[in-house]
Amino acid sequence: MTARGSVEEMRSRVILGEFGVRNNFRVDVIHMDENTLEFDMVGIDAAIANAFRRILLAEVPTMAVEKVFVYNNTSIVQDEILAHRLGLIPIRADPRLFEYKNQGDEEGTEIDTLQFQLKIKCSRNPHSAKESSDPNELYINHKVYSKHITWVPLGNQADLFPDADLRPVHDDILIAQLRPGQEIDVLMHCVKGIGKDHAKFSPVATASYRLLPDITLLQPIEGEAAETLKKCFSPGVIEIQNIKGKKVARVANARMDTFSREIFRHDDLKNLVRLARVRDHYIFSVESTGVLPPDVLVSEAIKVLIGKCRRFLDELDSNHMD
Repeated sequence: MTARGSVEEMRSRVILGEFGVRNNFRVDVIHMDENTLEFDMVGIDAAIANAFRRILLAEVPTMAVEKVFVYNNTSIVQDEILAHRLGLIPIRADPRLFEYKNQGDEEGTEIDTLQFQLKIKCSRNPHSAKESSDPNELYINHKVYSKHITWVPLGNQADLFPDADLRPVHDDILIAQLRPGQEIDVLMHCVKGIGKDHAKFSPVATASYRLLPDITLLQPIEGEAAETLKKCFSPGVIEIQNIKGKKVARVANARMDTFSREIFRHDDLKNLVRLARVRDHYIFSVESTGVLPPDVLVSEAIKVLIGKCRRFLDELDSNHMD
C-alpha cells in the first residue's frame, strides 16, 4: 500500500476503535469558576487523556519574565535570586496577542515583548511612635509586593492595548523585604513561551485526572453495619435511608470517593462491596494560575492537540513509502 493510500485510510477513520475512542465520546462540564474547572471526558483511552493533560502542563503558551536588568539592588536578596523570584510571578497578559521571540534577538519589540519595571525604596516613617517595634509602623515600603510592578509600554503598545490590564495576576506576592536606605530598581522583559522550556511558562497550577469510581453493594447492608459502611467512605458517598424502620445503606455519589480502601479493614463488610473504576470515564481538574481562564486553557490545549494531529498526517502525506 502506498503512503497516500495509508494516509487516506487513516483520515477516513472517524472512530478510532483501536485507540479506545468510541461513539459515546462526550465532554461534561461539572464545575467552573474564575480559576478552576472540573469536567468529564467520557469514552476515550488513557493515552489520549494523558496527552491532553501533558499539553495543558507544558505546551499551552503564556507570557513570563525572561530577562531582568538590575540597575540597583541593595536588598539582602541576591540579583540572581531576585530574578528567579520575578520570573515565577504569573503575568496577566493574553499570549495570543503576541508572537514568539526569535532566537538571537537581543532587543524586544512591541509584538513579542512586554516590559515591566520594579522601582521601590524603603524609608523610615516619620510619624511612627517612638516606642513602636512593628516594622509596618516604623518603615515605609519595607515589603516589596508584586503590586509594585508596573507596565512600561514598548513602541506603540499603549495604542495597541489601550484597555489592557497588563500586570501580575496577584498583587500580594511578596518579593523581598527592605530596610531604610535599601532599594530595588529593575527592568523586566516578558516573552512568550511554553512550560516544556521552563516551568514559569506553565499556565496551570495543577492539571490532573482520575477515573470515575464505581461502587457496588453486593447485598443489602442494614443497621449498624450501614453506619459503619458510611464512615468507611468520604462524606457524601454513602447515605442512610430509613426503609420500614430499618437503616439501609445505598451509594449516593460514588464520584466523591477517594479510594481510601478503608472498607477492607472490616472483615464483615469487605466482601459485601465491590470497588472498581469506569475505565473510559476521566474526571479532569484544571486549576489556572490566573493568566487565562481555565476554559480558555482547555480550548487552547485542544487546538494544540489538533495541530499535532494535522502535522503528523501532513508528514505522512509528504513521505512516499512502499
